[in-house]
Amino acid sequence: MDEEKRLIAAVTAVLHYIRTEQEALARQAAGPPGKQVGPPPMVFKPWSLSGRQAQMQMRNLMQMRNFHGAKFR
Repeated sequence: MDEEKRLIAAVTAVLHYIRTEQEALARQAAGPPGKQVGPPPMVFKPWSLSGRQAQMQMRNLMQMRNFHGAKFR
């Protein structure tokens, strides 16, 4: 009897899980037509690109200086 209850509980849990997945997919498909699903599109920002490039260049120069100095000591 106890084993039968466990089997019924397991089957019920699986069916509930499948039903919630189907409902979530249905809600996602029937979402508002103007609402975008997913990440926003990338916006090109030249100032931020320039800042990151300057930081990388400065780090590269500092690393070259550190390694160059260690070589001759």
